[in-house]
Amino acid sequence: MTRVEKSGGDAGRFDAGRFLVTGPGNGAAGPGRTGTPVAAALLGAACISSSAVVMKLASTSASITALGRCVFALPLLGGLVIYERRRGAQALPARGRWLARLAGAFLAVDLIVWSHTIDAIGAGLGTVVTNLEVLIISLMAWLFLGERPRRSLVLASPVMLAGLVLVGGLADFGHTRGYGTDPALGVGLGLVVAFVYAIYILTLRQATFTRVTGGTAAAPRTAVAAPLFEATIGCAVTAAVLGLALHDYRLGPAWPTLGWLALLALTSQVIGWLLITVSMPRLPAGIIGALLLVQPAGSVALSYLILGERPSALQLVGVALILTGVLVAVGGRGQKDAGAEDELMAAGSGGDGTGISGYSRRKTRIIRQASVASTGASASKSP
Repeated sequence: MTRVEKSGGDAGRFDAGRFLVTGPGNGAAGPGRTGTPVAAALLGAACISSSAVVMKLASTSASITALGRCVFALPLLGGLVIYERRRGAQALPARGRWLARLAGAFLAVDLIVWSHTIDAIGAGLGTVVTNLEVLIISLMAWLFLGERPRRSLVLASPVMLAGLVLVGGLADFGHTRGYGTDPALGVGLGLVVAFVYAIYILTLRQATFTRVTGGTAAAPRTAVAAPLFEATIGCAVTAAVLGLALHDYRLGPAWPTLGWLALLALTSQVIGWLLITVSMPRLPAGIIGALLLVQPAGSVALSYLILGERPSALQLVGVALILTGVLVAVGGRGQKDAGAEDELMAAGSGGDGTGISGYSRRKTRIIRQASVASTGASASKSP
């Protein structure tokens, strides 16, 4: 997590080492402490907003896209893991590693289906639709973990679903035709992506918050890059297996395809996700809601400028409805409520989720931060 150092003439200095090794959830956001996380989150959202556009420019098969993204990212993430360990971060326990790899398997499925979504409805709209994971995560938390959805999410749901109908071209009138080779199919695949991505987020957050015995302030319980490194391994292996099973290995011209895949790995799988992971859990809910809109809106803008995608007027109205719903759903709880929950969890658990009712508090924390993590990525969303 980011941290601002305030000592003498170095007030406000950013410590890059602590930025990497201090994991999420080690303190609530407060006045004067959100500047660096906001900047990091904005940069991360900007990085992942280009994911769908770069995937389209790569012009290769879905399995190669997912596999190449991971293969190019692994050396960089491995180097960051080594750096974290030297800075005092403890290794993930076996359970955390396998949970992260399982999460990566879901990410591989997500990326492959998402490639087909982009083909059917375009890079911009294909990114917006998958932001419905905000609803899916909350629904899964309600069904499996007993977390009742907030009132703001209930109010936002009809707005987001109406936007989904418009984006899918199901309500176009007259001679207006929705953008995409098959908008309805694109929306259907986008819902599958959102569902699988929600599972990925919840599983990865569970891996991230797996308790490491003996953690101290000098040696954080979890590192930032380690869970993402393990998840990327799981994603690479699953993408390779699915590519073989589906006979989906088609690279095309090695250049510039490999160059685009390397750029995708750097911007989305490494820089974008690391910045989002370390910044979002330290921000108030209202700010998170606004930041969530950067990634899908940026994707629509980039697809318009770079790929020449021109959604219909009604589809653009649908985009506005979905993004408004995301803002309402995530921003429904203020900073004070989020901070109070963090203090409550810390008070009863000794800071590590143990003790009386520690497991229930830890579940609450996982779900809250899983919702935060969906900036796209759904973060948004861009995986």
